[in-house]
Amino acid sequence: MALNCGIVGLPNVGKSTIFNALTAAKAQAANYPFCTIDPNVGIVSVPDGRLDRIASIVKPKRIVPTTMEFIDIAGLVEGASKGEGLGNQFLGHIRATDAICHIVRCFEDPNVIHVAGGVNPVHDMDIINTELLLADLETVEKRWVKVEKAAKSSTDAKVKTEADGLKKLLEGLREGQSARQVALSEEELASAQDLHLITMKPVLYVANVDEHGLKDGNTWVKRVEERAALEGAEVVRICGALESEIALLEPEERMEFLQELGLDEPGLNRLIHAAYKLLGLITYFTAGEQEARAWTIPKGTKAPQAAGVIHSDFERGFIRAEAYHCENLFMFGSEQAVKEKGLYRSEGKEYVVKDGDILFFKFNV
Repeated sequence: MALNCGIVGLPNVGKSTIFNALTAAKAQAANYPFCTIDPNVGIVSVPDGRLDRIASIVKPKRIVPTTMEFIDIAGLVEGASKGEGLGNQFLGHIRATDAICHIVRCFEDPNVIHVAGGVNPVHDMDIINTELLLADLETVEKRWVKVEKAAKSSTDAKVKTEADGLKKLLEGLREGQSARQVALSEEELASAQDLHLITMKPVLYVANVDEHGLKDGNTWVKRVEERAALEGAEVVRICGALESEIALLEPEERMEFLQELGLDEPGLNRLIHAAYKLLGLITYFTAGEQEARAWTIPKGTKAPQAAGVIHSDFERGFIRAEAYHCENLFMFGSEQAVKEKGLYRSEGKEYVVKDGDILFFKFNV
């Protein structure tokens, strides 16, 4: 799917370092602002041990994981909403993403300058969030000028709904609330989608720590977690420098290195899974002699639309989906055994696909 996360933050907080480790790309990492001007785009595999277990049973010729897209966006600075730095360009890049990974610096390093003069992650969060909020406020105010006049003379319910929603957004943004924190009805929320508000997007905070802060955190991490909790947002702890080292290792060396550090998996795995969850995504599988493959869909997707992710013809000519859950395959050891247990089902157009389903689609076009 084309869903993506934009990686944002102040300059020199570790955005490009984390992006490089995520994607094994070569985004420039330099010790000065604006070294990343055009957003770098990377496609990353979503780690999923279930796919490997399915393949060990089905023994396909190839294994294809599902993927996510991450976009490394250049560092914002205070005043970006007014065009400071390269603000307007960067805000445009953020507006085009589906969710935001907000990197905050929670480590001290005299060799890496901090644009604000010192490490203060909550202050950094406030700078970024304020600039995004001000950009949204400008967007809503412009739209309100047009809609307010129309709402006074119109009897159209859609116009009134949009006006009501805009008024709530104006009040909330002016009080310092993000758009996602403003209580809108479903109709008002739908009418606001065309505004492409940045602060309407879900946010994941990524605390970039040194190696010592990875397990137990530090004072800065605690402050970030407290602030994120007020917003209903999650925090993932990552050591960008360490992840860069891990990303360069071969798989076997990587596991040994992680074991020495007392870690079960790279921090980037947690970041990818958290971003996946943030976007409301789930995974289903197809498995056969040719390939075992993971597919990404939004939670709540029905079978025909899930089939359409593979090919539009599958959705257009959908007849039914033969389905069973991967946990049943793991428990009983084969598809045939799953059938014998009566757990192999035939589902129609109204079936809502579940995370971990293994599906085979019947269609006719």
